[in-house]
Amino acid sequence: MKIAVLVKQVPGSESALPLSPNEKWIDESSVTFVMNPPDNFALEEALLIKEKNGEGEVVVISMGPSRIQKVIREALAKGADRGIQIEESDDIEKDPLTVGKKFASVLKEENFDLVLSGLQSDDTGMGQTGVLIGELLGMSTATLAIKTEVKENKIKVKRELESGWFQWVELPLPASISIQSGLNIPRYPSLKGIMGAKKKEIKEILLSAQNQLSNLQSMDKVSIPQTSKQTEVIEGDTEAIVARIVDVLKKDIKVI
Repeated sequence: MKIAVLVKQVPGSESALPLSPNEKWIDESSVTFVMNPPDNFALEEALLIKEKNGEGEVVVISMGPSRIQKVIREALAKGADRGIQIEESDDIEKDPLTVGKKFASVLKEENFDLVLSGLQSDDTGMGQTGVLIGELLGMSTATLAIKTEVKENKIKVKRELESGWFQWVELPLPASISIQSGLNIPRYPSLKGIMGAKKKEIKEILLSAQNQLSNLQSMDKVSIPQTSKQTEVIEGDTEAIVARIVDVLKKDIKVI
């Protein structure tokens, strides 16, 4: 079985996030980048499927500037067989459909049986890439997967729904599955794996001009939430106090 795992590099949770001068994104020059945590679970699931089957290939695919080779190497150290980097300028793509189309153009040439992705990224949090790729490549698709069982030419997926409900679906291969965080325990790279990763192939792909697409969605501005602290003493009779509390819950806090 040939499995693709989509991995993204995102700012670490403890990293400083200064805004760029134009306020359209963060100033990445002072940011510490890590593997997108949800993608870690997708990678582990791919490795477990390969180990259970006793054969197959796990290919890690990432899109971005040269710095993303760090997370590709990390994935290779954990057990992935090879990597693919879709080269991108420092101005990273943020339109989900454009991202999906670029990945699809590369995935189509490889003929994968299974495409796994994390549920969403920790930076933009769109959560659309896996679904869009499935649609673009004509694959069966499932999201919020918390368990997988691969059979001959099929995959059975347990999906997490609302209010504690679950759903089992059986899909034909090839399939694109978005993995929910927490379905497994991601492994750490071993010393042997780290040394071996240096010898594994990372194929660099520069998409041609015809693959450069116009965005349908963009970010005009990002900002840091402004916090404030204000204390109000509510006085008066019981009816007036209750009326004011209800008004604050509705208009200010917006919980009712």
